[in-house]
Amino acid sequence: METILTIDIQQAYKQFLSACDIQRGFSPYTIETYRFALGEFLEYLLNEYGELPELSAIEPDDIRPFLGYMHDKGLAKKSLRVKIAAVKSFFRFAYKQGWIERNPAAIIAIPKSEKKLPSYLQQHEIDLLMQSFSIDNPSGARNAAMAELFYSSGIRVSELINLKVQSIDFHSSTIRVIGKGKKERIIPMGSKAVKAIQHYYTLRSVLLREKSAEPDNRMFLSDKGKPLNPAVVYTIINRAMKGITECSQKSPHVLRHSFATHLLDAGADISSVSEMLGHSSLSATQVYTHISVDRLKKAYKNAHPRA
Repeated sequence: METILTIDIQQAYKQFLSACDIQRGFSPYTIETYRFALGEFLEYLLNEYGELPELSAIEPDDIRPFLGYMHDKGLAKKSLRVKIAAVKSFFRFAYKQGWIERNPAAIIAIPKSEKKLPSYLQQHEIDLLMQSFSIDNPSGARNAAMAELFYSSGIRVSELINLKVQSIDFHSSTIRVIGKGKKERIIPMGSKAVKAIQHYYTLRSVLLREKSAEPDNRMFLSDKGKPLNPAVVYTIINRAMKGITECSQKSPHVLRHSFATHLLDAGADISSVSEMLGHSSLSATQVYTHISVDRLKKAYKNAHPRA
């Protein structure tokens, strides 16, 4: 393999992020996460050496102290895993491009994740959540529609904020979303979600300051008529959940977890649930079956005379 030893590390960094978008089809969220993590790595190298070293000069002993530095900053294990994954992915790409003779990150291990069962809401909590929104104004109607859609379809935040008006079929009660890896899937919606979205749509034009400035026809808009930021969506759902549930996590993802858990509790086929969630394999969906089994065991223990 012919090696280009003189490539600038910042140029390699930019080309890697570009490839993540164009060639590998990563989501904007993943690309931004990698951008931030690798930016921190480059900043660390700059502070350590006074200048950025050549890409080909970086050794495993340059990477390990960076991870130790991140750990000492109090970074959670999950966040540390993301940093390591970003660095490993970058050097793997550089090696495949022929920019380095060997991959210095290949021997860096990613800590095993702590397997925790997903948090979810009880059915009565879902009802309370949906009743908590004031839908007589555009913002409240939008928030209610988002909550209903999260629970009704199990879509991700990134999928919701990029959902186009034309991707919603009220006649068939389905939505067409572009998920991870830019894979398209069709998901059914419940009648309450359809009703909530239709109501919001009648008020949506109020959020648009100028119709000509409509942000590529996205369904859900900010109060200023612009595309929604993921952090704003998180804050909206987080605030709505406070006082309704004692669930430790309060986020849109909890509604996604609730969607899957309640479907499986009701006897839905795991393959169908996996397809609706956009999971690439059943193993990612099977964690929800553990929740259902645990609930069955608890019910059995509380009700059976010989439990």
